[in-house]
Amino acid sequence: MAEHDSNREGLLWKTKYYENCPGCRIDIRKETNLGIPYKDLFLVWVVAFTTFLPVSSLFPYLYFLVRDFNIANRQEDIGYYAGCIGCVYMIGRALTSVLWGILADRYGRKPIIILCSSSVIIFNALFGLSRNFLMAVSMRFLLGCFSGIFGPVQAYAVEVCREEYRTLALSVTSSAWAIGLIVGPVVGGFLAQPAEIYPNLFTKDSVFGRFPYFLPSLSISVCATAATVACFWLLETLHKHKGIESCEAGMSEKIQKNQEIGLSNSKESLFRNWPLISSIVVMCVFSLHNMAYDEIFSLWAVSPRKFGGLSYTTKDVGLILSVAGIGLFSFQLVLYPKLERILGPLKLARIAAASSIVLLSSYPFIAKLSGISLYLLINTASLLKSVFAMTTFTGFVILQNNTVSQHQRGAANGITSTLSSIFQAFGPSGGGALFSTAQKRINASFLPGTDLVFFALNLILVIGLAMSFKPFLALPQRCG
Repeated sequence: MAEHDSNREGLLWKTKYYENCPGCRIDIRKETNLGIPYKDLFLVWVVAFTTFLPVSSLFPYLYFLVRDFNIANRQEDIGYYAGCIGCVYMIGRALTSVLWGILADRYGRKPIIILCSSSVIIFNALFGLSRNFLMAVSMRFLLGCFSGIFGPVQAYAVEVCREEYRTLALSVTSSAWAIGLIVGPVVGGFLAQPAEIYPNLFTKDSVFGRFPYFLPSLSISVCATAATVACFWLLETLHKHKGIESCEAGMSEKIQKNQEIGLSNSKESLFRNWPLISSIVVMCVFSLHNMAYDEIFSLWAVSPRKFGGLSYTTKDVGLILSVAGIGLFSFQLVLYPKLERILGPLKLARIAAASSIVLLSSYPFIAKLSGISLYLLINTASLLKSVFAMTTFTGFVILQNNTVSQHQRGAANGITSTLSSIFQAFGPSGGGALFSTAQKRINASFLPGTDLVFFALNLILVIGLAMSFKPFLALPQRCG
């Protein structure tokens, strides 16, 4: 024990720290405190979870929202317009994510996280007050433009922990995204159209009766307000040495210039970092699948039986997804860390992707059931699908963050967010268009109705799984 303390003191003595640098303070804390920073991880989990709720909260009621806008000429065309509203968020995020990552690398993780979290309060509430298709699309686009929190949050989670806890930190943030994708539809499913679902609490003349989709948006904005306040307890992790006097007698201007040149060159080399880029592209394929699935599942569940759907209500969909969310959270806390230590993130991600293919193949058969058997099987399938999606996502997030150093991490995660947003933008739009096409060919001889939909989803999974092997995927050195 004495030898360990002596080694630690020696390391602190040899390492050069800056007195007023927040990143140096974090490094000192990591050297002197060997435990897991539970408080910091909890705060970043809350922020990430809350800011991801708007992404999927509209899925359960999107079908009815577009119907109430009276923009679709036929019932079968609703999916096209629903896809437009679903994808425009990702377009906005794709346009700005790299910028947010660069700003986070320059000015710090904390201010960008606060700014992006506070934007949810405004734009998500305004989306709930939309009276027409154009306003809904505009608010979702602006919400996407200010949703650059992905890069800073991932960078923060890695930097606030000691190296041996980085896998745990990344699994915490990825679980926030995954559970946000589950809980968002629960909020939308239970709180949309409150005057119809809860007539004893809300009248048709109230604000929630005149704006039937405002209550879920308002609820998320309230949560975002609390998350924004929580952001102020986050500790900045970025090293800020420029203009700060060294604790030692000093570094020459020549060395500083060389460091700045090296930093510039390393940032430029991100796109030549094939382990990073290849893992991002593979994750983008799975992200496309997950977004398309989330859009299609909700549309499929609420669409009429005559079109191959389940004829469920938004409340039914919310209940199914709430069960999936509880199960996913339990899996993330209890099983995932153990499985990741045994199998590694990549092998576990591959197993999850292959299992998803088998699971989705059963959906057309599940749709033919009814009553309690349908209810039990669709809940089980939804839970398993959520677990598989989160496992795949987390595995590739871990791979990506192992390929870059701190001063590149914000920008690297910004590139991840941009590319994944481009792919995810095609998820709702392509999923909605595919769903509408499937409903028009319900009596086709080959892949009729929703059979076509689930076949297409599985095809994307097969492509992603194949790309997760060599020669396409290159592993970072530290991942073996």
